[in-house]
Formats: sequence, C-alpha cells, structure tokens
Amino acid sequence: MQIKVLAVNTSEKKGTVKKPQDQITLDANGVIGDAHSGPWHRQVSLLATESVKKFEKDAKREIKPGEFAENITTSGIELHKLRPFDKLIGQNIELEVTQIGKKCHGDNCNIFKEVGNCVMPKEGIFARVLKGGTLQADDSFMYFPRTFKCQIITMSDRAYAGVYHDKSGPLLNKLSAEYFEKQQYPVEISNLILPDDSRMLETTLHSSIGDSIDIVFITGGTGIGPKDITPETVRKIIDKEIPGIMEMIRMKYGQGKPGALLSRSVAGLASKTLIYAIPGSPKAAKEYADEIFKTFMHCVRMIEGIDSH
Repeated sequence: MQIKVLAVNTSEKKGTVKKPQDQITLDANGVIGDAHSGPWHRQVSLLATESVKKFEKDAKREIKPGEFAENITTSGIELHKLRPFDKLIGQNIELEVTQIGKKCHGDNCNIFKEVGNCVMPKEGIFARVLKGGTLQADDSFMYFPRTFKCQIITMSDRAYAGVYHDKSGPLLNKLSAEYFEKQQYPVEISNLILPDDSRMLETTLHSSIGDSIDIVFITGGTGIGPKDITPETVRKIIDKEIPGIMEMIRMKYGQGKPGALLSRSVAGLASKTLIYAIPGSPKAAKEYADEIFKTFMHCVRMIEGIDSH
C-alpha cells in the first residue's frame, strides 16, 4: 500500500506549529534541525490528511500542513490504524513506527491554544529512522506491516513416534493465532514435535534464533522425570533469564494444585527471540500462555529499545 507525502515540516521549538519546507533530511536522530530530533523513539511525527480533514470541521477552517506539529503530512491511509513496528519505506528513507498517539498537554500546548484542538494525541503517529536521507513533497512510502513469527515445539518421545496425539501444540497454535489477531498483527506460526533429546532441541533453538523467530513455546519436559531435559537445554541457549513470570505462574496455580509447583518452567531471551519452556499438559499450556501473552508486547518494546513508559 502506497502512502503519498503531501508536505514536510519542521520547527525549532517543541510545542509549536511546524513550517513546511522544500525538503527535509533525516539521519539516525530524526529530522535534522527539528526540535524533536534526538536519540529516542519519537524522532519523526506523521499525520494523515484524512485525520486533518475530520478536525477541520470542528475548527471551521482550513488547517495547513504542520499546524499540528507533524514532520510529515501524508495521504492514502489513516496512519493511526498502523501498529508499532510497522515500517514505511521510501526510495531514500526507512521509518519504523514506534508509537500511536501521545499525551495531550491541553492548555499548556501552544498548538492547542492556536488551533483550539489537537489531533496528534489521537491520530498522529511517531517513528524512528532506520535509514536516513532526503524527503520532500510528492515522495511516497510503501507500507509494510510487522509480521510476528511464532514457533511451537512439543517435546515428547511418544508424540514424536506417533503413538500419542499431541494436544498442547495445536492448542498453543490456536491461542497464539487468537492473541495476534486481537493485537491486529499478522503472524506466522510453525509447529514441530521433537523427542526428549537435548541435542535436537538445542539445534532447533539455534535455528529459530537465526531465523529471527519472535517467540518460541516449548511444551513438555519441564518436570523432574529422567527424560525432562527442557529447562537445562534452554538455559544453555538464552542470554538473559526472565524468572519473574514463571515464578508468578507457579505460585498462582500452585496454591490450589501443589503439583504445579514441581514445574521447572523457564523463560528467557536469546538475541531477540523470547523462549518459554512450559509444561506439557493442555490445561497448563493454556494457563501459562494466557499469562505470558500479557507481557509479550512490553517485552518486544524493551527488546527493540523503545522506552514508552
């Protein structure tokens, strides 16, 4: 989908309207010479004329490019319907969406005082520069939505041999698809069944990391039986362990079912891949997935270096 650039705008002070320019130059910090440039996640602001026109009715006048302090005024798509981590790629520029909307400062904002309202807190978007260059009116971007990659690995000798029908893997597939649909992100999900073999799991995880998988669920092998090797294998792979979420889940469900406290579930990060080793029963898999997904997008923001607290 193509997005047309209608105007490029800058200002020397924050909280003021921006003035249209013949062209702007973007570098690793944002728009050179603009007050909002810097080493943070809101380097570049964008606003669609589709949003501006709705607010023109309230203002009862024409609103010019830059009046809502956007660096780039566009047409072709309602930008506020994009999602963080989507990309806008032009001939010379590559931007990554980092935030939709912002906090409105109301009467303390010069834009609010001048225009009488502000659309940016509701429908403006912010991005950071992945590739810099020059940009001017009549240039265009192509829109590329972020697609997440999810892998589900079932650890079971019996399921691998075909004598047991895997139930947790398909369930996690369904839960993952539902989660990403609710978050409005495309997702690619793959399922794999492995025997209780540490070397095969380790090889598979290295491949997952190399393929830039975003989230890996490993179901099974977290108990204390002789073939339960999942936690030890995962700990060899991860760079950073995330103990809190597993501790919380064990305590939450262990209060009513003490057997849940015997799970040696592990969560961690390897490069940019989140890895969760969880129990093999369908009921436990759902309980764990429900809690894990509550923190997933926050994890992604942290991994991508976006401080949007």
